[in-house]
Amino acid sequence: MRIIPAIDIINGKCVRLTKGDYDTQIIYGEDPLEMARLFEDHGFKYLHLVDLDGAKSKQIVNHKVLESIAKKTNLMVDFGGGIKTLSDVELAFDSGAKQITAGSMAVQNPELFSSILQKYGFDKIILGADVLNRKIATHGWKKYANLDLFEFLLNYQQKGIQNVICTDIAKDGMLIGSAINLYKEILKKTSLKLIASGGCSSINEVKELNEIGCEGVIIGKAIYEKRINLKELAELC
Repeated sequence: MRIIPAIDIINGKCVRLTKGDYDTQIIYGEDPLEMARLFEDHGFKYLHLVDLDGAKSKQIVNHKVLESIAKKTNLMVDFGGGIKTLSDVELAFDSGAKQITAGSMAVQNPELFSSILQKYGFDKIILGADVLNRKIATHGWKKYANLDLFEFLLNYQQKGIQNVICTDIAKDGMLIGSAINLYKEILKKTSLKLIASGGCSSINEVKELNEIGCEGVIIGKAIYEKRINLKELAELC
């Protein structure tokens, strides 16, 4: 299973939010590159990098941070936040992303999203499924579509999507545990490669996510709050 540390960016700094609420931001580091190097030094190979400024704006904002991390580490970065147009996708890949995660675009502009899948390949594009009460959220979780999670996932599975990051917003940043039952249901009803995100708070939980069949897990606040030891976590990679 892929163990994927997360760095969320606001104003060029490493932050974490609670349930996606921008008013709850806590700064955990002034330099995202320094944080990325810390993860690499511990033996991690992957990084989930989110441009929170971009997520609530009309385009990518922090592409220079992505570029710096991609150039100065060997981490394989999946990048999300602010990807709303073909130009944004091109900018993300030109800046060094190995994969991009798109959610709002997949909801609002499915034709564009499908064309990007065809252009870049299914291994390069991750479907972002941010969900609250089984409804899909967009625009940095500021808006909600009248769209059921499983309708969303199965529709894109039929179109060939392979990778999905599913975040249960109610658990994100809460350190109360992952949405295990929801993930079991996704793994039962779809054939998608599922990356769990939101709420993971212990090593045992990481192991459980692996046991139920998740392809990966994204861990953020539990690392920054030292609920999970980096050295111990790296041993699971």
